[in-house]
Amino acid sequence: MFALEREALDAVASRIDGAFSATCRAILACRGRVVCTGMGKSGHVARKIAATLASTGTPSFYMHPGEAGHGDLGMVTDADIVLALSYSGESDEILMLLPVLKRQGNTVVAMTGRTDSTLSRESDIHLDVGVPTEACPLALAPTSSTTAALAMGDALAVALLDARGFTADDFARSHPAGALGRRLLLHITDVMHAGDDVPRIHPEASISEALVEMSRKRLGMTAVVDAEGRLLGLYTDGDLRRSLDDAKVDLRNTTIAAVMTRSPRTIDAGALAVEAAQLMEAHKINALLVVDGEQRVVGALNIHDLLRARVV
Repeated sequence: MFALEREALDAVASRIDGAFSATCRAILACRGRVVCTGMGKSGHVARKIAATLASTGTPSFYMHPGEAGHGDLGMVTDADIVLALSYSGESDEILMLLPVLKRQGNTVVAMTGRTDSTLSRESDIHLDVGVPTEACPLALAPTSSTTAALAMGDALAVALLDARGFTADDFARSHPAGALGRRLLLHITDVMHAGDDVPRIHPEASISEALVEMSRKRLGMTAVVDAEGRLLGLYTDGDLRRSLDDAKVDLRNTTIAAVMTRSPRTIDAGALAVEAAQLMEAHKINALLVVDGEQRVVGALNIHDLLRARVV
């Protein structure tokens, strides 16, 4: 079965020609949307193509051809392009719509498996998705043919995406509820602790004072800053454990400057939250300080903040 479907895809790929380019040019020049339509299994494929186009920068929707003949055709404006799928090219529900679409001035792109079909002849552009054989042993159920049509739709979407200069950020904006959207849209400022919630002490403070600040702010660390709020160092739970193991360290009298980590890892407030996750993973740390361009501490976050935001 897989070999038959691969053969079908190879056959369709070998026929990518001027019609494919003409379709891309027509869609790029379109002032409206791409209206995908098809009956039965072709309808399911058309629905998926519409969804892929819409999510990659080409406004598109699916229209059921049967419902279109009973009023839904009103969804189609004269600025739209119609992508009609029918492997036989003879689906009555689609052929019935052609005169109306032609009268309205819509460009019709047909995707069929027969170059001599009514739909292919009456369309403005024809994309040939004919396959040597169906993978179904009875040669009845649409299998290789639907795979080929779906691949042609994906090829259109990818070509248009590239031509439009569509980026990952553009994709994320149409997927705000998904994991990718969160990874590409959520910034450090959306998840960090700021203002009085940021643990910070001066370098003259004792380890005991640092412990009080860390316990109060509950981030497992504290920034060490100068009088202007610029970062001097970092003291973490791990540093505290090491201080407790060191007999030479007096928690009440040793200043934090003597035991802090100098030049700690930091991140800019304008960075993406996923960058903080990558930084933490790369350096095996659980928290980060957020600094501005002058190295002033403006925020803090830890791995739990990223988990709550579902970034990791």
